[in-house]
Amino acid sequence: MSDPRYPLGPFHFEPPVEAAQRRDWIDRIAAVPARLGAALAGLDPADLELRYREGGWTIRQVAHHVADSHLNAVVRTRLALTEERPTIKPYDEAAWAELLDARTAPVEASVRLLEVLHERWVILLRGMSEDDFARTFVHPQQSGERTLDWLVALYAWHGDHHVAQIAQARDAGIRGGAPEPRP
Repeated sequence: MSDPRYPLGPFHFEPPVEAAQRRDWIDRIAAVPARLGAALAGLDPADLELRYREGGWTIRQVAHHVADSHLNAVVRTRLALTEERPTIKPYDEAAWAELLDARTAPVEASVRLLEVLHERWVILLRGMSEDDFARTFVHPQQSGERTLDWLVALYAWHGDHHVAQIAQARDAGIRGGAPEPRP
């Protein structure tokens, strides 16, 4: 039986990275706002309270999490490009998902945020050199250094992963239950 937390499977990164693979990841990142918007299209306010699994976040919380997470990813990208081996600041995703805006704001706000955020981020990513993608940062919750190639691969997967969770929620229609921390 597959893990309902990971409708597409868990994230895997295997270097070395080929240029074509990197371009695919960037194209997938570029498509996240449109894919998220399409996944949310036609949902009424009650549908936004559906959960992708028992104890998981609501569709609304997942949509806002994508914007929160990708905003942090852009900052991490910029830090890694402008500082030597910066240590990034993690954030408590579960706590952010319980903030008032994540529980009540229109999902369209996060889709719009992602549209403009990704417009800038994708310009930056497409202009980066091989050496730029090899730059590193330290994530205190991960083991050791991470490259920007790793970050780009992660966020290509991340967008696909959460769009799949929304599709899963639409199909499953799970209502109620307090959310648990999610990976």
